[in-house]
Amino acid sequence: MSAIASDIKDISLADKGQARIEWALNEMPVIRNLMERFAREKPLEGVCMSGCLHITTETANLTRVLIAGGANLLLCASNPLSTQDDVAAALVAHYQVPVFAIKGEDNRRYYQHINAALDHRPQLTMDDGADLVSEMHKNRKELLNNMFGGTEETTTGVIRLRAMARDGALKFPIVAVNDAMTKHLFDNRYGTGQSTLDGLVRATNVLLAGKVFTVVGYGWCGRGIALRAKGLGANVIISEVDPLRALEAIMDGYRVMPMLEASAISDFIVTVTGDKNVIDEPHFEIMKDGCILGNSGHFNVEINIPALERMAIRKEQPRHYVDEYYLPSGRTIRLLAEGRLVNLAAAEGHPSAVMDMSFANQALCAAFILKNKPRLENKVYPVPDEIDQEIARMKLDAMNMRIDTLTEEQKTYLSSWQEGT
Repeated sequence: MSAIASDIKDISLADKGQARIEWALNEMPVIRNLMERFAREKPLEGVCMSGCLHITTETANLTRVLIAGGANLLLCASNPLSTQDDVAAALVAHYQVPVFAIKGEDNRRYYQHINAALDHRPQLTMDDGADLVSEMHKNRKELLNNMFGGTEETTTGVIRLRAMARDGALKFPIVAVNDAMTKHLFDNRYGTGQSTLDGLVRATNVLLAGKVFTVVGYGWCGRGIALRAKGLGANVIISEVDPLRALEAIMDGYRVMPMLEASAISDFIVTVTGDKNVIDEPHFEIMKDGCILGNSGHFNVEINIPALERMAIRKEQPRHYVDEYYLPSGRTIRLLAEGRLVNLAAAEGHPSAVMDMSFANQALCAAFILKNKPRLENKVYPVPDEIDQEIARMKLDAMNMRIDTLTEEQKTYLSSWQEGT
């Protein structure tokens, strides 16, 4: 056993996890580049960091960058079902990183692990869902004066943090990594699209072609899921509350309708809104027999599971990650992965090629915070444009792609108003 203080499932899984970490690194050229740069420059030298992230192969490679940069790092899981236990073991055994994460941990242990990450007394946090930051602000306020700042990976976390900033409750600066163009345009759209469909298929092995498939929420994640479902032959419906997004979905060729109408005819419903109870008791009451429900939003609140539990006369588990609820009417409703992130609970999460850019943002924004901490205020900052542009250039270079550059004349024209017709 490792002497590193950790709480993981099984240290003997470490070699298996290490092989998968190296496999993922093959598709992460930007992270490989940053690993070398951070090893030279040490931008995180001596900084105490806690990361609350999905413990996956891609996260492991981000961890390698942060360690190369000099960080003293501890990790915990950002979701009870998203940990890859072999990766957690590899991080402890091969990289001497303390990890507190076990796939399937209950809520009590999950928050024990959050507090283990806070016991590390971080100066910099790296969150996916803002649980570290919110727990620190609610219950561990003694740590706030120690903080330089933090980064946030996902839409749901950014929403929470902006609410804190609006209320004047946020006590240190945060960089919203989720909002980087090199994150949400690719990770949210192509990553969530592919990995969500991967999770649905692994969990059910049900053919999507010819099925009615409703996506609840048409943000970047919803766009990606709809595109992939359509590509597999599904008849895609979009449910939205934003008129602009609803109009965009119509123009993209999808049907748009309220959830009550979609519930009665859908074979699959996937939620990606970041909001609470978007699938609720009125929907369950009219839902098509055998409808399969999945969620790719960060928290398991988008589907009102307590209401479904109350309505059901019994529950069975015919497959891993499938709970089948039997209603008094004789209908069944099938819930995937306990309503948690289906792409991470039932599959492996996003492909490493898109996480390459997302996690490059995490590493570079951590360095940005440390470099600029004296002038940063207690608010949520966007990713600096120069970081976004640098990551895009690095990714294009790795793909052996070249683009044009503006001439001086073109730059002058674009920055002036004197010339016209």
